[in-house]
Amino acid sequence: MSILVVGSVALDDVDTPFGQRRGALGGAAVYFGLAASYFTDVRLVGVVGEDFPDEHVELLGTRGIDLAGLQVVEGETFRWGGKYGYDFNARETTYTNLGVFANFQPQIPETFRRTANVFLANIAPQLQLSVLEQVERPAMTALDTMNYWIERTPTELRSAIESVDILLINDSETRQLAGEPVLRKAAARVLEHGLELLVVKKGEDGVVTFSREGIFAVPGLPLDSIIDPTGAGDSFAGGFLGYLAATGDRSAEGIRRATIYGSVMGSLCCEAFSTEKLADLEPQEIEERFQEYKRLTHFEYSPILLNA
Repeated sequence: MSILVVGSVALDDVDTPFGQRRGALGGAAVYFGLAASYFTDVRLVGVVGEDFPDEHVELLGTRGIDLAGLQVVEGETFRWGGKYGYDFNARETTYTNLGVFANFQPQIPETFRRTANVFLANIAPQLQLSVLEQVERPAMTALDTMNYWIERTPTELRSAIESVDILLINDSETRQLAGEPVLRKAAARVLEHGLELLVVKKGEDGVVTFSREGIFAVPGLPLDSIIDPTGAGDSFAGGFLGYLAATGDRSAEGIRRATIYGSVMGSLCCEAFSTEKLADLEPQEIEERFQEYKRLTHFEYSPILLNA
């Protein structure tokens, strides 16, 4: 079943120890959409300026992403600059120019309003709520947020969280949202907002999912090459929710498989600059990476102490 993503479409300037890119395709909706497109049909809602390159539109089109909801307005596209050292967890934002994204008001096309699955990428909570008001009874809803909204718009954010099924945030945001330093206790408090599932992203240390049925943790996969981690979290979300949208399986086992597929897409994203890796993957690459995760985490139980 299709999935609707609402969020940023950007042009990024990125510097890492392995090179740089200028005006690279970026934005949360883009990374999510590309990752999810390997699992299901994607419908994208966002805004760009008149300077947005046609080649980027064409690239998204090659992945079958429906851009009927992409607004092109007068002004400059959202631009972001970032710099990484050898510690990829320590990213420096060199500049942010919101451009036309500063006045973004999501308008969901009529043909998108009955999309079965909805992902609200990191935008203002009041905009996330406005999207939920425009769609008609989706089967699955999820959102991402960040510390900026946790600090500045807690009331609106709480309303948004209480209106969705799944929340995807990182570990520090989970603690901040709950006001609790211990992650497991923080997750339990966040789930009290009525969520079905909390997905806690831990960067290179992996991901943990929390629900009332239990906890599932996946380590980060040690990679031979990390070129650019920009967009890895949104790529994870694309793989995770794309799998759930494709299968409709939100059982405990379905969530576990979705977590692995999300981790697969996030790890693949890191192996090239910008969207270069996500733009041209073969299904076999995705399944082979899934098997790598399986080998990494699998072991047989042999109770030596009980047999003593």
